[in-house]
Order: sequence, then C-alpha cells, then structure tokens
Amino acid sequence: MKRITIVGGGQSGLQLGIGLLQKGYDVKMIQDRTAGEIANGRVTSSQCQFDAALTLERDLGINFWEDDCPPVEGISFSVPNPEGPGKVIEWSSRLDQKAQSIDQRVKMPRWLAEFERLGGKLIITQADIPMLEVEAKSADLVIVASGKGDIGKLFERDAERSPFDAPQRALALTYVHGMTPRDNFSAVSFNLIPGVGEYFVFPALTKSGPCEIMVFEGVPGGPMDCWRNVKTPAEHLAQSKDILSTFLPWEADRCRNIELTDEDGILAGRFPPTVRKPVGTLPSGALVLGMGDAVCLNDPITGQGANNAAKAAGVYLDAILRHGEQHGDHPFDAAWMQATFERFWQYAQWVVRWTNMMLLPPPPFVLDIMGSAQVLPGLAHRIANGFDDPRDFFPWFADPTAAQEYLTSLQAA
Repeated sequence: MKRITIVGGGQSGLQLGIGLLQKGYDVKMIQDRTAGEIANGRVTSSQCQFDAALTLERDLGINFWEDDCPPVEGISFSVPNPEGPGKVIEWSSRLDQKAQSIDQRVKMPRWLAEFERLGGKLIITQADIPMLEVEAKSADLVIVASGKGDIGKLFERDAERSPFDAPQRALALTYVHGMTPRDNFSAVSFNLIPGVGEYFVFPALTKSGPCEIMVFEGVPGGPMDCWRNVKTPAEHLAQSKDILSTFLPWEADRCRNIELTDEDGILAGRFPPTVRKPVGTLPSGALVLGMGDAVCLNDPITGQGANNAAKAAGVYLDAILRHGEQHGDHPFDAAWMQATFERFWQYAQWVVRWTNMMLLPPPPFVLDIMGSAQVLPGLAHRIANGFDDPRDFFPWFADPTAAQEYLTSLQAA
C-alpha cells in the first residue's frame, strides 16, 4: 500500500487526501489547526466554486451542502459612469450550471471528519523542515499544499510564470447577513471601477446560514486601499459600506440593513500572485511536491482560487493513481513530480494569464468586449460561463485582432 503524506488540510490537500483514502492508499495529513479551531476562527477566503470544480467534489461524495447552500445562478458586470450617476456598462447572464460558496469554516471541519472516518491519520502541528525530512523517509510521496513558514520557501518563484513581484490589490472580505437580493437571479455581481479597483459580491453558506460575501479589490495607493487603519469588526463593516456609498450606489442600496455574520467574518490583506517551481528539495536531498496555493497563488479578482485548488487535486489524484497502475513500486521521482504539475499547468496557465490580465488597466479592446456584451446576449453568456473554464477566453479575450474578428462574427450573426 502506497503511503502518502500531505501537508496542509485546505481545499486541495483534503480533497486529494479523501480521494486517495477512497482508493485504498495510506494517507497522513499534517494540519496546523484542529477542526474546532478552524470552525471558530476567522474567515480565510471567498471560495466561489463553479460547476467543474464542484463536480470533482460530487465524484468523491463530499458535496455535503447541496441542499443548504444558496446557489449562484449567474454573473453580472457593471462599470460606473465616471462623469455622473449610473453605469456605462451593465449586463448579466445565467450560468449553465449553478455555482456555490461554502465558508471554509463550515467545509474544512466536515472534510477533516470525513478524512478520519475513512481511516486517514491526522496530525495537528505546524510542519517544518525537520518534520518533512522524517516524512520523506517513511512516505512514498510527500505533497506540500501549504505555503506557510519555511516549507513555503522550498519552492522557488518561477519568474517566467510570475509577472508580478508585489501585491497588485489591497484585499478585503466582509461576510454579511441582511443584504437585499438582486433582481431576476442570484449572481456574482462584479463591478469594475477604473483606476480604483473592483468589488464583487455573491451568496454563500456560512456557520449561521445563508449570507453574502463582499469582496473588495483596491488598486494599491488608491481610495480602496483603505484597510490599514481599520481596527475593529464594526469599523470594517463601516468601511465596506462607505466604499459602496462613494463608488457604487446601486450596491449600497442593497446594503442598507446588512450586519456582519460574526466578528470573525472579516479579512484584509495583500499578497503578490505567484507561481512557484513545483519540486522542492530538502537539505537531505529528498524531494517534495508542491500543490495548490503553495505553488500557484492567484489574486482573487477572477474568483479562481478554490476552483484551481480543486482542479489541482483532481489532476494530482489521477496522476498518483495512474502511477500506481502503470509503475507499481517505482518511486515518485523528480521527473514524475514535474510532469504532474505540468499536466495541471496545461489548464492553470490560462487561469493565471486571465487573472493577471484583469489586474492591469483594461485595454480598449477588452472594454469593447465587455461593452458589447450589453447588446450581444451570446457574448455575455460566454463570458459568464468562462468563469467555469477560463481556457475559453483565449485567444479572443487576450488579442485585439482575435477580439475584433470574434465580435464581427457575432454582430454579423
């Protein structure tokens, strides 16, 4: 029986660990917080997942919230008029399959319980290099799905795949009850404020039931880069409402009666989006494989973090199972590790490219695409469903010539 050690019990680590246990593998999970500490801690992400990622969970039978989580039924997009009230761009479109967001304080404790129910060994501690050395001697494969502490430094930044070396947004999350639902259908309501930042909001499930997650993405140094002096949950909520009153009055109207889901339902910070080389070498020369945010960390602007993590776990699970079927006791060597990540990168490169594009001032042809979606329902539908598989955005969303050819064909039709 193959023995696998996974460091980091988040979306990718636990999904992979549960999948391996279901296939008869001996799996150890090293996690720095207990289920209770996660459940009673601060929110960690916004984690809206689209159908392809959710399908991977359904295939493992760990979609425990299908009947309880409010659905995300579509995508809406707005740009405010810089010269007065109203919007210069506004459209919405339904998703082919509904998305959903489960607060990780709800999801991860349940998954940890499932991991142990299936016979997985759970170790609660902060992993470090000496511990990885021990694990590398006893396990057939060590996977690092956490970038915390010294173990994150094992994976070298890939400069060719990481165009930014500094944070591109000041980020904040606000989990609330009491928001007025949008008309027609639920959606990720995305608002682009040129030169200022982005705001998007969508329904989710938290510890106290259905909620809305407000996500703020402020351009560094701009008016939405305003969280450093916020000291209390009440101040965080007030700052959230003030941003909407200043820049997005239609969103402020939905928030007249909001309140925090709980005092830990807030988060603020910043980080540079980074891709790292996936094979880490320990001082002894033993190798470990990076996965998820440890080696592919995207800005939340396109809502792809949990989706990427789920899809990485799916690729790694398939690769490990294939290795066992085809190579038996042959070791998981550096070539296999690199090839496994490259299989994931065949997909993830398009997510990274699209996300990084959205962090830059939109070029005229992209604004033309987004504006044209107001009068071309087929285009709006394709953009909305591209969140499920961002590969569909290329080449037409990245190249002005391809964009013009695509728009011309839609207009002619």
